[in-house]
Amino acid sequence: MSDAQVHPSSAEDTQDTVWVQEVAFIDSVPRWLAMSFVFLVFIGSWQLVTSLGLVSPIILPTPLETLKDMIFVGQNLVTAGYMLGALWITIKEVIYGFALAIAIGFSLGVLVGETAFGEKAVMPYLVAIDTMPKVAFAPLFVAWLGFGIESKVALAAFIATFPIVVGTAAGLHSADENARMLFKTMGASRIQTLIKMKLPSGLPQIFTGLKIGAVGVMAGAITGEFLGGGKGFGELIRVAASQLNTPRVFSLILYLSLVGLALYMMVTWTQRRVVFWHKERVGAYDG
Repeated sequence: MSDAQVHPSSAEDTQDTVWVQEVAFIDSVPRWLAMSFVFLVFIGSWQLVTSLGLVSPIILPTPLETLKDMIFVGQNLVTAGYMLGALWITIKEVIYGFALAIAIGFSLGVLVGETAFGEKAVMPYLVAIDTMPKVAFAPLFVAWLGFGIESKVALAAFIATFPIVVGTAAGLHSADENARMLFKTMGASRIQTLIKMKLPSGLPQIFTGLKIGAVGVMAGAITGEFLGGGKGFGELIRVAASQLNTPRVFSLILYLSLVGLALYMMVTWTQRRVVFWHKERVGAYDG
């Protein structure tokens, strides 16, 4: 007699006893399809609002007008027009500001996460400074550093530093206690423990802070150009807004968002190469 005849319901029993995680339909939709759906809904809602005249065209242009202006801006960038120079200035402000934020944020994060002095004496001041309206510091940076690129870099770094500090400190605190005891038992120094155990185990949190900082650094650079002059895209947006050229404002903002997205994706790509053993999950679906 075969095993199937002796245990006819073995497959059913196994299916009933093994827990299988159910995937919701919305989580099983491919990313490209979900993003396309959200984009179409957004554009459709935008077109509906403008077609019904719910908002003045001076305030909100139609999607088609914005697309035409984006093509004009794109042609200017491709042909090395004046907008390319302005974009390059803003990109330099963002890159320099982000690099400065990484240097300062990582140093303060190690101080806060590795020493009791940093956690008790330095962190409260960092939190107090971060709760202040950062836009109010823009005139101060202009007064201290002038109307050049330095004041924009300083404001960009000022906004992006705190998330990096928090991410670095949280990463150092997340080190396993058993691993700490093992390193201590083996006679490892504090520096060796920091470099060989705490930093590698805390890289996921550190990169989380870097990604948040990468998002904020663009806002800092553009805010500095709004309030402190300059020759970047922020100045072009300010001029277009003063002329009520809202399609130009929208198109310039969209191109800036592409720059910010590129910086964010660069950090994410680096994280996947460096922290290859760690996989971030959102929800319960891996697809």
